[in-house]
Amino acid sequence: MGIGSGFGKVILFGEHFVVHGVPGIVSAIDSTVDAEVKKIGEEITVRDERKGAKGYTEKKRAQQKESIERMLETMGIDAEKAVLDIWLGGNLPSFSGIGASAASSVAIARALAEEFEMDLSDEKINDVAYEAEKAYAGTPSGIDNTAATYGGLIWFKRNLMGGPNTIEKLSMREPAEIVMGNTGIVADTKEMVAGVAARKKRNPEEYDWLFKQAEDLAFAAKKALAKFDLRKVGELMNANHRLLQEIEVSCKELDYLVDLARTQGAFGAKLTGGGGGGCMVALTPGKLQEVVAAAMEKEGFEVLRTKIGVQKYKGKN
Repeated sequence: MGIGSGFGKVILFGEHFVVHGVPGIVSAIDSTVDAEVKKIGEEITVRDERKGAKGYTEKKRAQQKESIERMLETMGIDAEKAVLDIWLGGNLPSFSGIGASAASSVAIARALAEEFEMDLSDEKINDVAYEAEKAYAGTPSGIDNTAATYGGLIWFKRNLMGGPNTIEKLSMREPAEIVMGNTGIVADTKEMVAGVAARKKRNPEEYDWLFKQAEDLAFAAKKALAKFDLRKVGELMNANHRLLQEIEVSCKELDYLVDLARTQGAFGAKLTGGGGGGCMVALTPGKLQEVVAAAMEKEGFEVLRTKIGVQKYKGKN
């Protein structure tokens, strides 16, 4: 039996913008998807026992099947002979917007490598997970699978010319508490990414200006994180959410949760991930985390209490 894990993630700055080459900042969170793979049975089966997986997998089952097929092909495993039993668990819920698909792809890739006795580096695992993510996101930026593979806090810039992406490890003085609120809407990342690309093509001047603002925000946030100026980080998160509203990837449920978090004292709040549903994130250091989380739960929303700035996966390098 092969086993593996992949981190959940939160995009602090730059979702959607990173697809078009704008730098972004992503952090792994201290929640993971765990996978076990066995060469057994008569066909590939997936037993998904993650929290919230029922609704998630009902809408994304076809994408999940395609992602596994892509992994097998990339790893050189004959799909017709790969009779596998795949189990998914861990403490990362299957919410949209927290890197659930990327975390599961990394976890499965690591488990497959172990079961088939492949000595794969983290770099190769990341490549495999990127191919798997195409099933969920169409043309992924690579930011989700990078965080899921390596952990930590990462400065990410996609190379639009096809070369290696820029991946720079950042550091924080200490982990910081966040709250991730789930709208309950399973978002279609592929559809949201395509929508932004279409609107950008129709309105190039307007979108170029918005994308330039997103780039400036990312650089400012990089400095604020290095100084551990969480108040400034929160202000920049608020500004980033405004830009995401401008490119039409937010929704009323996300905006409601963002506003609720801010009224409860969060340093900053914004949607995270593809938008159109899924999750938002609030920066809630210390005791603020419970205050904000409790307020959201009182309104009937599911939340994840977690931290940014967690360390890398303790596996192969």
